[in-house]
Amino acid sequence: MRIAILDDDQNLLDLTVATLIDAGHTCHPFTSGKAMMHQLHRESFDLLILDWQVPDLSGTEILHWVREKLSATLPVLFMTSRSSEDDIVTGLAAGADDYMIKPIRRAELIARVNALLRRAYPTQTAAEIIQFGAYEFDVRGSRAKLNGEAIELTQKEFDLALLLFQNLGRPLSRAYILEAVWSRDIEIPSRTMDTHISRVRSKLDLRPENGYRLAPVYSYGYRLEQISKE
Repeated sequence: MRIAILDDDQNLLDLTVATLIDAGHTCHPFTSGKAMMHQLHRESFDLLILDWQVPDLSGTEILHWVREKLSATLPVLFMTSRSSEDDIVTGLAAGADDYMIKPIRRAELIARVNALLRRAYPTQTAAEIIQFGAYEFDVRGSRAKLNGEAIELTQKEFDLALLLFQNLGRPLSRAYILEAVWSRDIEIPSRTMDTHISRVRSKLDLRPENGYRLAPVYSYGYRLEQISKE
C-alpha cells in the first residue's frame, strides 16, 4: 500500500518509513505539512500518518482539509507525543481513524497500519478469487473472466485491471498507478500507461452497458466507476 507520512522529527520519520517498508508498503515521507498538502492535491495515497504538531501546518489542519475536500474514508493514523485522554478524543473527533502515542513501537505500528488498511480496503485481501459483479479475477493465476468467459490479458493488463476494480469509484493518480503496476523504480513513457488503460477498457468491455465506465481524471489520472446499466 502507498502511505504518506508527516513528521518533522527526521529520525522518527526515518524509523517509521523503514518499519513500514519492511512490512511491504511503499512510503512517501514529508517533514513539511505544506509539502504533504501539495502532493495530496496531485497524487493518491492509501493511508496517511500524521504528526500532531508540525511547524508550518499541523496534522489536525491537514486532517480537517482531507475530510472536507479530499475523502471522508481515507484512513488516517495520528502519531503524537500527546497522551492525555482529551487529546486522544480531540484527534479522533477531528476525523482520525486511530491514534498512536510516541515513541513508536515497530510491531504495534505495523499492526495498527495493517488493521486500518484491512478495514478500508476489504477487497484487497489475500483471497485467490475476487468477484466484481460479472467480472471474476483469479489472483494467483492472473486470469480474468467476464460472464464466465476468459479474457486474454497480459500480466500488466491484469494487474492494472485488478487495481482499478479494487479501487472502484476512487480517482487514482498516474503516480499511484505507476508504482502499483510498474513499480516506481522503472521509468515508462506516459503513453505506455494510456495504451494499457485503453486495452483494459476494450478487453474487459468497460462501458455503461456492462455497468462500468473507465474515464480519465483531468491532470490527475483515471477512475473506474460503477454506473447504472443503460
